[in-house]
Amino acid sequence: MKPRHKRLILLAGALAALGIATMLVLSAFRKNLVFFFTPTQVLAGEAPRGQSLRIGGLVENGTLQRQPDGVTVRFVVTDLAHKVTVNYRGILPDLFKEGKGVVAQGRLNADHVFVADQVLAKHDENYMPPEAAEALRKGALAANESKGKP
Repeated sequence: MKPRHKRLILLAGALAALGIATMLVLSAFRKNLVFFFTPTQVLAGEAPRGQSLRIGGLVENGTLQRQPDGVTVRFVVTDLAHKVTVNYRGILPDLFKEGKGVVAQGRLNADHVFVADQVLAKHDENYMPPEAAEALRKGALAANESKGKP
């Protein structure tokens, strides 16, 4: 075999290894992508089933229910237009409160209940997660449009 052929085979092997490595990295990246959806988008069916996603908005007042086991909670997230029920098993962040902004990460089940495996609360009284703030803004606009207000 000529040295030129050996170099071509080595170059082809290196390109194949680079392609496989790129494919594996992109596959891992895709599995870890988590998209944000508003309750309106979730109820419209835009959120994928069986895939991890985030929903955000406000925790509706009076909806926080703690189960007897002490670690399971149920609450409603609203974007002021629509509501999604969230089940979460774990310790809630210290700043988690009704009427405050929240982002929950998890999956939708068949009953349209969001089963969260992580709940994120706001940092301080002035902070709202950008995704949640945008969801609330859009929800308020949608609610006003449905009521006929400009």
